[in-house]
Amino acid sequence: MTGPRRLAAVVLASLALSVALHTPSSPVTTPLTPERLRREAATALDTTGAVNLHIRVRDGRHTVEAGAGEAALGTGRPVPGGAHFRAASVTKSFVATTVLQLAAERRLSLRDTVEHWLPGLVQGHGNDGSRITVRHLLQHTSGLYDYDTTELTGRTAQDFERHRFDHIDPARIVAAALRHAPDFPPADPDDPEPDWSYSNTGYLLLGALVEKVTGRPWAEEVEDRIIRRLGLRGTRVPGDDPYLPQPYAHVYHRFTGSDGYTDTTVRTMAWADAAGSLVSTSRDLDRFFTALLTGRLLPPRERAAMRTTVPANEEHQQFTPGMRYGLGLMEQPLPCGGSRWGHHGDLEGTFVRTGFTADGRRSVVVTAGGRTTDEARLLATEKVLQGLIDRMLCRR
Repeated sequence: MTGPRRLAAVVLASLALSVALHTPSSPVTTPLTPERLRREAATALDTTGAVNLHIRVRDGRHTVEAGAGEAALGTGRPVPGGAHFRAASVTKSFVATTVLQLAAERRLSLRDTVEHWLPGLVQGHGNDGSRITVRHLLQHTSGLYDYDTTELTGRTAQDFERHRFDHIDPARIVAAALRHAPDFPPADPDDPEPDWSYSNTGYLLLGALVEKVTGRPWAEEVEDRIIRRLGLRGTRVPGDDPYLPQPYAHVYHRFTGSDGYTDTTVRTMAWADAAGSLVSTSRDLDRFFTALLTGRLLPPRERAAMRTTVPANEEHQQFTPGMRYGLGLMEQPLPCGGSRWGHHGDLEGTFVRTGFTADGRRSVVVTAGGRTTDEARLLATEKVLQGLIDRMLCRR
């Protein structure tokens, strides 16, 4: 090729090279190393002042875990991998999935009222079960007063020690909650931004409702429909068993009026029931939420309903800015765009935080032991944990 044709070819080639050099390429994700994750965990631990912290990060098939701190105060023992922990309110996502499976099977409707399934239970002091639907309970838009177990067990370290093994029937907690007026009337189904208030009471009612629909305790339904189906070997509903399976890290709480930590690891959690009694592992929560988000547990219609969210109230926005709530599922904005999904769990001594991309490709599960009642300290810790999840999900 000679003359004008050769010149044109050279010009085109030069232009192509210029475009290639100046066109941004797709971001390349640097593989996360155990060393880097250990540094992240150690920094988070130092910043929050927790006793121990564990983080599990997955990107596709690549999984890295790291821990920081002591498995038990004063022992120097490292935080074990694969540890069992109390998942607390992450239980709600399991219960909500079970309820939505029953809806998909047409055994109940999200429009059904509490009065329809549990006649006469929710009434008095302004509470009206004929106006509260299954959807209201799932989404925390019922207005039902959120029970406070410290009304039954006390608020000090001495109270905790005295009552840690007590069996408190969930029905007793519901009855105590219903002695309070509701926070607001049940949400209008057409309101895109209804009143919202987190209510453990609603999930205790969902547990009773599942039993009424199926004739079996909610825990058995969760076991058959989710735990056994997904092979979640470290997940169970413990009932009155106060002990965690090995391995585990101890958790600690600084109660009001106490100078030091109280070990809150061993305790009976049957009172939390369908609102927060589950024991699990980071690996199991990863497997569960990934299956949920990618359509293995729910048909498209029910999965879409679960991911239809409303804004959380100011109290929750203070701790988790931008949080929206679906049906047993939390949504939060990611700083790199899009949203992360999952659910949080809180208990005396315990933080459980999860984050999953919508496609289920990336996941983060963080657990921390060492909690206080001081609100400023809680806010600071929350900021650290939320930032850690964001960095891992937005990592490049």
